[in-house]
Amino acid sequence: MTNKGFTINERGQLNRFAIEPKIYVDETPRIGFTEYAEKLNGRLAMIGFISLIALEVFTGNGLIGWLTSF
Repeated sequence: MTNKGFTINERGQLNRFAIEPKIYVDETPRIGFTEYAEKLNGRLAMIGFISLIALEVFTGNGLIGWLTSF
């Protein structure tokens, strides 16, 4: 019989909480020229580019034409 993850103390009592869970800490920097920042900037640029194309399709004008039509 194996007690995987369990231990018995000196008084013969079962200790079910003897093994602590592994904790992982993400220490990658979130500022500066990191892979995370580059992915975020790329995704936001794609959203902006598609939004400008959609604006031109729906209004018939580009961004400058749409802004000066008011």
